[in-house]
Formats: sequence, structure tokens, C-alpha cells
Amino acid sequence: MSRQTSGGWVRVIGTGPGPERWMTPETSAILATATDLVGYAPYVARCPERAGQIRHASDNRVELDRANHALDLAGEGRRVAVVSGGDPGVFAMASAVMEALATGPVERRALDVTVHPGVSAMQAAAARLGAPLGGDFCAINLSDNLKPWAVVEKRLIAAAEAEFVIALYNPASKARPKQIFDAFAILRRVKRPETVVALARAVGRPDERVTLSTLAEADLTLVDMATCVVVGNSDTRLIDRGPEREPWVWSPRYVEG
Repeated sequence: MSRQTSGGWVRVIGTGPGPERWMTPETSAILATATDLVGYAPYVARCPERAGQIRHASDNRVELDRANHALDLAGEGRRVAVVSGGDPGVFAMASAVMEALATGPVERRALDVTVHPGVSAMQAAAARLGAPLGGDFCAINLSDNLKPWAVVEKRLIAAAEAEFVIALYNPASKARPKQIFDAFAILRRVKRPETVVALARAVGRPDERVTLSTLAEADLTLVDMATCVVVGNSDTRLIDRGPEREPWVWSPRYVEG
């Protein structure tokens, strides 16, 4: 690690689900004062261009390398924004930065590092749908890049049996086209076929597409990495809004005995 210089800092931020209007004012202020941006290339590309600001964009599977680079830059006195989409603490860069602090040189822990909240994909999807996360819910990352698929299976079963509404992140990609089908096969063994399912893709962006269906009939070929899949519980229901309008999705806060 480079010798630490006073004045450097790391701010771990999330730009929200996509639209600039869903980026918090705090995040905008951090982006305006950072000397360096570190992050996955598509997320860095969402950030406004600033004269003199250096962008360190990288591929999707090098989170720890990004975190280490950001901390090294801060040690040199740079003001570094570590950029995630959504909220940085939800399957994003906050965890990688903490891992780098936990496993790297102890002197790094004296650096000025803070994590700042953002709007997560599941929050954006929930707002568009109505209130599917109104009761107890959980989020499960279907990617098995950093954990065995057997762990994903165990968590899916536990969440389904416990009657959580489930938000599925990273449900499908070109490298992992099959996991969403395997996940639904598991859920279909535990949950009722009429369970409400929403496929919320790119919410807030020009290519937004929200599809309501059921656990039995959901068209999983519509799912990609830009999709947040929301699987209701047995109390989740639709509220009719009349012709030519999609119904609201509502999961009550109360649970009937």
C-alpha cells in the first residue's frame, strides 16, 4: 500500500436504479467533489462528467480489486467515490470495501471511509408496483459467483417456507441463464401456484418493462440482469385499477391468524 497522505477519503455511494432524479443530493455532492471515481463501467458511466476527475472503470467480477485500488488512492491523498448502482450496501461495493479493510493492511483502517445510502432496485420496483414489500420481506442474490448454488437453494426454501416476500437480484445473465429457472422450480415446490410475481425490468429508465404474473405462469425468458423479480407471499394480492391500467400489488403489514 502507498504511504498515506492526509486529506484523502473514500465515499462508497450508490447512484440509484438509473434515473438521475433518483440519485440522492448527498451522492451528487460527493460526485462533484471527488477527484477519482472507481466502479463497474456502466455505473461509472451514469455519473456526470467533471473536468479533471479521473475515472477508473472496470469489469463486473473484480469488486475486491476495485476496493483495494480505491483505498490505495485515498492513501495517496485522493478523494475517491466508489460507485455502485442502487444502494451500495445491497449486493454492492460497500461489502467489497469492508472486505478490503478487514483483510488488508491494518493501517488502512485509519483512512476516512464512509458509506452513503442510495435507492435500491427493489425499492424502485416496489414503488412502481404499489406496496409488495409492505410486510416482511428479504432479498436473495441468485448469482453463484461468490457462493455455492446449494446455499442459494437453502435460502430460497427457507424464505419461501417462512412466508417472506422475496426480491431476487441478479436473476439471469448470459453467463448464468439457467439460475432463474432453477430458482422458480424450487419456489414452485413450496409456494402456491397463484402466488403473485412481478418482473420489474429497468424501472425508471426509458426501457422500463413491468410484467405481472403468477408463480406458475411467469415468463422467465423476460428476465435479465436489469430485472428485479418480486415473488409475493400468500397474503400478497392485486388491487384492480380499472381498464387499461395495471393493478397495484399489495402485501399487507398484518398477518391473518
